[in-house]
Amino acid sequence: MTPEALYVIAGAGVFMTGLAGTLGRAHLFWKVLGVNFMGSGIFLLLLAGAPRIPGEGADPVPQAMVLTGIVVATAATALGLGMALRVAVRSGGPYLSEDMPGARKKRTESVGSRDDHGETPTPGNPS
Repeated sequence: MTPEALYVIAGAGVFMTGLAGTLGRAHLFWKVLGVNFMGSGIFLLLLAGAPRIPGEGADPVPQAMVLTGIVVATAATALGLGMALRVAVRSGGPYLSEDMPGARKKRTESVGSRDDHGETPTPGNPS
């Protein structure tokens, strides 16, 4: 087995692990971590697919792209974790309402019972 084939297999495995974590978990931290794993798998695939120059090694352009991608992925991970924290603070839990068990039932019951600010209107409070 060549090193390139090993990188392709490892990249596909890391990508599939991230995909399973993103789709299989409801907790927002695990979703962000799964997306980060998928990006790492793509980076491995880009490095494996870089053309090789005999006697010189791999083409430096894909390596530069991967390095730039790592920086962008770090910033995107920070943004995703910040958004997950905001969802957790506002909703009381680190889950999206669609991912929680029984969310459809609760969602259809609460339609029309709240005003624009998320507060239940009271008779003395004209909203």
